[in-house]
Amino acid sequence: MAYKVTTAVATEPVTLAEAKLHLRVETAETADDTIITALITVAREFAEHYTGRAFATQTLEMALHCFPDYEDDYIDLDLPPVATITSVKYTDTAGVEQTITGSAYALSLYGEARRLAPTYGNYWPTTQDVPDAVRIRYVTGYTTLPKAARAGLLLLIGHLYENRQAVSTLSLNEIPMGARSLLDTIKIWSK
Repeated sequence: MAYKVTTAVATEPVTLAEAKLHLRVETAETADDTIITALITVAREFAEHYTGRAFATQTLEMALHCFPDYEDDYIDLDLPPVATITSVKYTDTAGVEQTITGSAYALSLYGEARRLAPTYGNYWPTTQDVPDAVRIRYVTGYTTLPKAARAGLLLLIGHLYENRQAVSTLSLNEIPMGARSLLDTIKIWSK
């Protein structure tokens, strides 16, 4: 599976004001606003990669070589929590793009909110043997970020702000119960 962002994050889950408060940078001091704003995005992207979850609302399109077989008929979508499915398209055996009607599939609203499966009496169609034969477009991301995730983002932003070089002459150690420990509470662990 692979995915691409079709509509990027418009609003970061941590505001500039929240980050500046955490960094103890005066609100009126604007010299580092551009740097801090960039670090907010970097911290979110790192946290999303690390946890396998979307921290802010965005639209993704996931591509598959084919639909799952009958025995394993659900699809785990990347970067939950998934809010809505925009479209499910596929290349049929004749090479023509088809769109599956919304009533033919359902998104599980329990647990991870990431499993897409055919509804009762429906089955995934057969696709042509081409790369990216199945394309699922969906909106994902937290509307309210878990508190541990917010705290982890703020710690990451603080670390990146205070350590702007790739190398340090100081002996640095990761703080126990730091950003990774907080993010571990919502991380999707491999099976």
